[in-house]
Amino acid sequence: MSTELTAAHYAPATARAMRDAALRFLDTLDDGQRRTATYEFGSDERYQWSFLPDRKVPLTIANESNGDGLPRIEPLPGELWVRNGLPLRDMSQPQRDAALRLMTSGLGERASNQARQIVDHEVTLREWEAIENFVGDFLRDPDRYYFTVFGDPSGDAPWAWRAGGHHIGIQFAIIDREVVSPFPLFLGANPATVRHGPTKGMRILSAEEDLARTLLSSLNDSGKRRAIVDPVAPYDILTVNYRRADTSMPLSGLPYSLMSGDQRQHLISLIRHYVSRSAQDIAANEWRRIESAGLDSVTFAWAGPEERGLEHYYSVVGPKFIIEYDNTQNEGNHIHSVIRDTEHDWGEDLLSAHYANSDHH
Repeated sequence: MSTELTAAHYAPATARAMRDAALRFLDTLDDGQRRTATYEFGSDERYQWSFLPDRKVPLTIANESNGDGLPRIEPLPGELWVRNGLPLRDMSQPQRDAALRLMTSGLGERASNQARQIVDHEVTLREWEAIENFVGDFLRDPDRYYFTVFGDPSGDAPWAWRAGGHHIGIQFAIIDREVVSPFPLFLGANPATVRHGPTKGMRILSAEEDLARTLLSSLNDSGKRRAIVDPVAPYDILTVNYRRADTSMPLSGLPYSLMSGDQRQHLISLIRHYVSRSAQDIAANEWRRIESAGLDSVTFAWAGPEERGLEHYYSVVGPKFIIEYDNTQNEGNHIHSVIRDTEHDWGEDLLSAHYANSDHH
């Protein structure tokens, strides 16, 4: 692999921590569990991720008529909705502990705490929907988070791991034992602000909203006319969970080059907040890459009203990354947020360089 790529993603301390956590997790599993929790590194399964909750029943589609003029309803193929990997509900307590340590092994302290809170938040959501007499198709269950290891963490070949479930999309790829790709990295929260019970007022992803609002409120009228690109927010993040993130999809607004000094610092704080979801050494690498690519063309776009409590969205788009956030569902009390690398999601470019320079390939 080139020296430049290695230096840009070199994170040996966190790579070792993830390797140790993955091996400890796998060591707790019996043979059947291990078969469920592991895939080959080259499997297409590695690119599958979703931040949606599990369904009570498979989603159905209208197919051709039964002959009586009515459509025949058939379940969609299960693989579209059934997550693969080993779920917490099928683990003993020691196995669960090991899985959760794996989930947080590549994250910074703040994001590690957020990820664990998001899992527990399923109980809060279930209680809130019961209070509201809401009956939906989704299961609200903190046991429905799935863990998968791709390849062999103990060897020299590339490997990866994934933790996923409702509002969690965490996956890391490790190449040459010490080079790490942390994206895509998704966190969400429903409710965004808890409105009942002993945790009333809790906001798991508070800074994701507050930092962007600080930037927005610092703009003058001309800046807002450039940054606020639509009075109505899109229903969800525009990159959804596509395998590749297209920089043309998120909305493009006010560039860094047209911001004042304070406004630029607010934008930097917002970007670094997302970057620091990863462990410290990975975050430092990613920020250096973003900064070296140049900040002048980085744009901040907002959609929806400025007032708190209403549906809103923002994106931050740069030459090498995309940040998207929306709080549009459940009457503006349901957050989705993601950071993606337009060159190195899934470690793709890193893997290309690895294979090009490895004799055994």
